[in-house]
Amino acid sequence: MYKSKLSLLDTEIAIKYIKDLFEKELAKALKLTRVSAPLFVFPETGLNDNLNGYERAVRFDILELKKEVEIVQSLAKWKRMALAKYGFKENTGLYTDMNAIRRDENLDELHSVYVDQWDWEKIITKEERKLSFLKKTVKSIYKVIYKTAEAVNKKYPQLTNNLPKEITFISTKELEKEYPTLSRKERENAVTKKYGAVFLYQIGWNLKDGKPHDGRAADYDDWKLNGDILLWYDLLDLAFEVSSMGIRVDSESIVKQLKKKGELKKLENPYCKAIVNNDLPLTIGGGIGQSRLCMFMLNKAHIGEVQASVWGEDYIKEKASKGINLL
Repeated sequence: MYKSKLSLLDTEIAIKYIKDLFEKELAKALKLTRVSAPLFVFPETGLNDNLNGYERAVRFDILELKKEVEIVQSLAKWKRMALAKYGFKENTGLYTDMNAIRRDENLDELHSVYVDQWDWEKIITKEERKLSFLKKTVKSIYKVIYKTAEAVNKKYPQLTNNLPKEITFISTKELEKEYPTLSRKERENAVTKKYGAVFLYQIGWNLKDGKPHDGRAADYDDWKLNGDILLWYDLLDLAFEVSSMGIRVDSESIVKQLKKKGELKKLENPYCKAIVNNDLPLTIGGGIGQSRLCMFMLNKAHIGEVQASVWGEDYIKEKASKGINLL
């Protein structure tokens, strides 16, 4: 039966150690400055992330303003606006703690209603809007992940994080060609188990079978220049996504992608207008799961072991019977 390698108290201490070290190294690697970020936004601004399009944002009204606001589902769009507002220069950027509530999430070992991640964004040049720059940035982030894992292993010898030194790059089209008979998730598992750490890129446009590899919002990532960082997790025998990121849409790609999803009406909101009018800087950015990273590095069997969320009573008892104690 599963048994955590750290006590509850040691787990909390280790979580703090991982978070402090990782964000310090990430900021250094990507030239990022920490900023404060909103927990909620006005829906009419178009700043909230629609994710796959079916998730319902949590809404509530503010008495004084007599208006409704939405708790953010991610800060993908807000960050780009903030870079312009705060006067950041090319090749510098920001990062922040993003906390969200995703009420429609299917709860399991990797998914919780509560989401916490480092959201980051930096300004790039027009010449840097290409695949080679995306890959260069991914390599920088992976180095920080690898360095943090090594430090955790040194501090807690009972933990194991057998990550490869280098991350492997593969496109969704290449993955479909290599594993044509497998499902999307099975493909991710197969390739990540093979290489240990993978950046799966170009997610959003249809593959040969007429469907995209996975859903992506049309108004922040450029589907030709985005992807996910996947790590192989032996404990759960699956590909473990720790980050989704990409070079953001410009005035041309946003229109093509909104048209593809039948969402051209979004061009009327202030955020999309600003992109079409080239009023916002060109950027690259993403999110890196805080609880996900801690779960992976602390060899935990459930995300509820590294974050305090809510779970059904029967579910809590079932997990406890298997040695998994949810916070």
